[in-house]
Amino acid sequence: MLATINNFQIDLSKPIDISIPLTNTDENPIAWYIEKPIIEPVVIGDWIGKVSDGKSSTNFNNIFFNPHGHGTHTECLGHITNDFYSVNQSLQQFFFCAQLISIAPEQKDTDLVISKEQVKNSLSLVTANFDKIEALIIRTYPNERSKKSRKYSNTNPPYLSEEAAIYIRERGIKHLLIDLPSVDKEHDEGKLLAHKAFWNLKNVEKVNEDARFDCTITEMIFVSDAIADGDYVLNIQIASFENDASPSKPVLYAIQTL
Repeated sequence: MLATINNFQIDLSKPIDISIPLTNTDENPIAWYIEKPIIEPVVIGDWIGKVSDGKSSTNFNNIFFNPHGHGTHTECLGHITNDFYSVNQSLQQFFFCAQLISIAPEQKDTDLVISKEQVKNSLSLVTANFDKIEALIIRTYPNERSKKSRKYSNTNPPYLSEEAAIYIRERGIKHLLIDLPSVDKEHDEGKLLAHKAFWNLKNVEKVNEDARFDCTITEMIFVSDAIADGDYVLNIQIASFENDASPSKPVLYAIQTL
């Protein structure tokens, strides 16, 4: 099935899923010092909501998870503000002109950091088919498959510099996707410099009018090495949670010029 977006054609029958599935096994990635997700049948008296137990005609599970710590998720500026803002209200469009770049974070003291120059140079290396990039996807190297099950807590993962986040904002990019548990340093004394820079958030207590309410950050994706850097159409799928973040399923589509 073909579709046309901004004078480019995509084949909807060939999605490229860059999300990490949520499971209740040790294969699930974990960040932020929590335990793995819980997926288990409802139990009411001697009734168990599990067909294989022979006491139910349906599988009827409860699921306990945290979107920020248990896998691919999309968040809005409400993640770091005093007042409540919902990603379900912030994300009102779902298809975007996107660019995928790959970066090996640079050593800076004891940290690995994605710099402004790296983002700028990586963008310049990719032939742009779009007049404007709406979404940026950053794949970090090394790109081991262990990212799909990694336990990130207290490991000081790589992160995005404040200057890089400002540059991405100033490029007019509204949706940032990355294969790390956060765009910010794990232990940063609550500064959250990259989050604030990307959303242009100057005061978390009283949000400034020019903050970027309709912009999102998606973290803990996984982009296979088989997927080439370049331009794609991106579809961000979220659950309709009235929450600062939702588990999400970002999907890429290769483009063809008409």
